[in-house]
Amino acid sequence: MSEVTANPTSESGPELNRVMGPGLLLLFVVGDILGTGIYALTGKVANEVGGAVWVPFLVAFLVALITGLSYLELVTKYPHAAGAALYTHKAFGIHFLTFMVAFAVMSSGITSASTASRAFAANFAEAFDLELGSGAAVTGIALLFMAVVAAINLRGVSEGVKLNVVLTCVELTGLLIVIAIGCWALGVGDGDFSRIVEFDTGERNAVGGVIVATTLAFYAMVGFEDSVNMAEECKEPTRIFPKVLLAGLLITGLIYVLVSISAVALVPADQLGEGDTPLLKVVEVGAPSFPTHVFAYITMFAVANSALINMLMASRLIYGMARQGVLPRPFGRVHERRRTPYNAIIFTTLLALGLILFVGEVPELGGTTALLLLAVFTVVNVAVLVLRRDPVPHKHFKTPTPLPVLGALSCGFLVTPFTDRNPAQYAIAGVLLAIGIALWGLNYLAIRAMRAQPLDSGPPAE
Repeated sequence: MSEVTANPTSESGPELNRVMGPGLLLLFVVGDILGTGIYALTGKVANEVGGAVWVPFLVAFLVALITGLSYLELVTKYPHAAGAALYTHKAFGIHFLTFMVAFAVMSSGITSASTASRAFAANFAEAFDLELGSGAAVTGIALLFMAVVAAINLRGVSEGVKLNVVLTCVELTGLLIVIAIGCWALGVGDGDFSRIVEFDTGERNAVGGVIVATTLAFYAMVGFEDSVNMAEECKEPTRIFPKVLLAGLLITGLIYVLVSISAVALVPADQLGEGDTPLLKVVEVGAPSFPTHVFAYITMFAVANSALINMLMASRLIYGMARQGVLPRPFGRVHERRRTPYNAIIFTTLLALGLILFVGEVPELGGTTALLLLAVFTVVNVAVLVLRRDPVPHKHFKTPTPLPVLGALSCGFLVTPFTDRNPAQYAIAGVLLAIGIALWGLNYLAIRAMRAQPLDSGPPAE
């Protein structure tokens, strides 16, 4: 069992600021899921299944939906920050397992944010026709961008989620443009919608091709789990989470299916899979007069939103685990005036800045992110069943029992090598987890040394 536990409500000092109602939470969920995955993954999925590119996105959506229902039961039962790590801590009480789950989630978020920062720099240069000339210039812009994200995060969650509203609307507009072009093509007879039922899986059978493609498409569906880390900054989380999270999953799932159908109807699957800008090809074919440089701006805002949301999530995860006694208590300090977890924000920002310096040279980061999160989702689905023996005094959402079982089996299967996942992803994940094990040892010693120290309220108000 864990040697240290803490009730977050019993800690001294100010609490986080509850500013997120249903509307802001919905845009947080939608913005986090949409991210940048769909802008780049459509072509890669098409390479695995041919014209039926929408099928893997639909399967990935169903797996995410089942796991999302498990998250709903847990977040309405335990409406605190830290998400999957908190649920693991309560279900199993094993300090090492809790830390590794927290580290895996944090790694996925910070890695995604760091990758998004470099992508922001590249798209910034393209949008404004800048000749950066060297990788050092891209890195410099990425570092500056991450510093701006940190400043927004430190300023307050209200500023962060309001900016998220703007960025989500921009990235959503880009996908709606693709869908509108597809509908226009259908109306005037330009598209070939017979392609959407064609499977081209190479040497694999149709089922094998869909499984491989689903491991790629699932990266576009992750993000819904980040919202539970914001539970302590939501108004009435037990009441609003079920409708909001389900609505966010349904909206994004529908958008992904419609985007993939529109894409393959206008561009043959083999051409869609060439290059890194499949949706730009769709716009060029379906609406030649459309100013395609606009997509550089849209992609820039989309990756900016991914970085912002992931850094919000990562800092709240660190804060929540400190409040539970799993991480050193100073990470649980909240600024008295800004009501933000300033130590956790500074720590996660420093990690992200370090990753930005070399993350562009590491391949398969998207697949590794999905791999780590699928392992976490497996644990969360099991935790739901274990925690059924822990009643709480308030009403909460309860998912049908067969669904967590199905979620654990499906997520667990997608982690295995039977899906023909790129071995590089396992290698990168192994390195990250090895680092996590080393940090667990240091963290364990720090916890023992600092366990008796009181949690103060942070720096004085400015």
